[in-house]
Amino acid sequence: MARSRGERFDDLVLDAVERLRPQWGKQLAAVEFAVEEVPPARELGDGPGHVDAIPFGRAEAAHGRRPAAVVIYRRPLEARARDRDTLGALIHDTVVEQVASLLGLSPETVDPGYDEGA
Repeated sequence: MARSRGERFDDLVLDAVERLRPQWGKQLAAVEFAVEEVPPARELGDGPGHVDAIPFGRAEAAHGRRPAAVVIYRRPLEARARDRDTLGALIHDTVVEQVASLLGLSPETVDPGYDEGA
């Protein structure tokens, strides 16, 4: 059966998360990963000082009973990618950036190969 564009995107996000599990599995065990079509309006920057007006993802620390979460935004990433390989690299780097933010580390610490394919 043919997979939809959204399902293929979800698969790329899962692949990126799985690449991090050997090193960071324990820290990521309680983190929820999700895909949303676009960022909520509150996350969109406007005007001077906003270099990246449209975010590719967000990280939310655990709060009370709500677990930590990493959310990846599909449409902004698809719009930026010129092909499937570029999309995979952008998704991977976005996942790495958001995990790094959650863990309080640099993206290069989370994945030494960060930003090599984008």
